[in-house]
Amino acid sequence: MTALPAAAQTAFGPMVIAACEQILPANQRLFDDPDAARLLPPGQRLIVGACRWKPIHHLLVRATDSKAHGLWGSMLCRKRYADDKVRDALHDGIKQFAFLGAGLDTRPYRLVTPTGARSFETDLPANIAYKRRRLTETYGQLPATTLTAVDLETDDLAAALTAAGFDWTEPAMFIWEAVTQYLTEDGIRRTLASLTPSAPGSRLIFTYLRQDFLDGTEDYGAAPARQEFVTKRHVWHFGLLPEETPKLLRDYGWTEHEQVGPAEYAERYLRPLGRDLTVSQIERFVYADRSTDQAHT
Repeated sequence: MTALPAAAQTAFGPMVIAACEQILPANQRLFDDPDAARLLPPGQRLIVGACRWKPIHHLLVRATDSKAHGLWGSMLCRKRYADDKVRDALHDGIKQFAFLGAGLDTRPYRLVTPTGARSFETDLPANIAYKRRRLTETYGQLPATTLTAVDLETDDLAAALTAAGFDWTEPAMFIWEAVTQYLTEDGIRRTLASLTPSAPGSRLIFTYLRQDFLDGTEDYGAAPARQEFVTKRHVWHFGLLPEETPKLLRDYGWTEHEQVGPAEYAERYLRPLGRDLTVSQIERFVYADRSTDQAHT
């Protein structure tokens, strides 16, 4: 496989964790993602297979959490939260979903297309090329989704979605998971501005990293992660404070309805399953929508 750029390679780690979750008995899993391992490169698939042996699984969890305390649990819980929000949107009749910086996300094939709704996936060109190839190899043909190469930092997202057949007159859901930290503030605002034509009733979920972690004010047990991704590799750029997100969203016509982190994940997902997992404090998930009485812009 041709080497991927640093930002593109970040798609693999979360999917290894998602694939390892499938090793657990069904009644203990936070979510079901049977195709997670199938989309990974051979080396990562071997790692997942080795994790069927509990000592290897525990070793991988510890290695992950050594970078950021609770990172393994955070990635699992955020995936469950996004699954729940996509299911809620499907239940409420939304028929088109746009995955921004989709990575190896399998929700288009697990959750969306089986209902007859449409999926649009955008990502960096290298990620789109890799995913197109792996999807074709995995399923025998490209599933019913639209893959579009878009660099959110520089490209016109609205034009790319329009060209792909996205209908701006119909409500949609936008899923923006584990992407914002890789963009500059200009890239964040450019992306949000691109979504302003969204129809009333549209929904948006996105994760962000805490700015006080990125700037070194607080380390939240994640100093090694900051050293690697901020100082050494220079791939994490953008962060927010929780109190800043409502205004940022209002600037582009969105209303924040919920923001979740470790406390909410523990209450909703971990305690009911009896899972003893720590969740990192450095990342939060936000859910917002566009009011149904909002004028279309």
